[in-house]
Amino acid sequence: MNLKSEIAITLFMLVLLLAACGVNEGMKESTNESSNMNSNSQESMDDMNHSGSGDIPEGLKEANNPTFEVGSKAIIKANHMKGMNGAEATIKGAYQTTAYVISYKPTTGGEIVNDHKWIIHEEIKDAGVKSLKEGSEVTLAASHKKGMNGAEAVIESAHPTTVYMVDYTPTTGGEEVMNHKWVTESELTVE
Repeated sequence: MNLKSEIAITLFMLVLLLAACGVNEGMKESTNESSNMNSNSQESMDDMNHSGSGDIPEGLKEANNPTFEVGSKAIIKANHMKGMNGAEATIKGAYQTTAYVISYKPTTGGEIVNDHKWIIHEEIKDAGVKSLKEGSEVTLAASHKKGMNGAEAVIESAHPTTVYMVDYTPTTGGEEVMNHKWVTESELTVE
């Protein structure tokens, strides 16, 4: 083999090696972006106040004959936070209201939070008596997450239902979550 052939082969192999590194870097970036997206959504869930005071918003009415009575146990079938799905819950309160899925811009800055579950009618400033319609623009009076209280929001959907305040121990371990607000009736099941 002559020198020109050896150089050509070496250059060809170098080009292949660089191309493979470029693909690998692209894959790393893609993997990192996916990882960041997952950690951002986990971060947003981790910003939630897992435990609450047990205080209820003014005007919230207790439910008559709720499916899950206060003091009873149920299994949570929701992923609002890490370790929630499948956890055993103790019902601390049952209330009749309208639960909303909302999107809002935190008062602390950052990206818009889309499809947050749940804000109830009584946690919306100047909500009035009637349930709000999809697309309504509102001001929040709830502190489930940092930057929520006072934030401008849009109602994505409205669900007249019974909402529950619950205590539960996350399936991932850790301390018991006390007075979590809110889980809807459809997100609970009997043991």
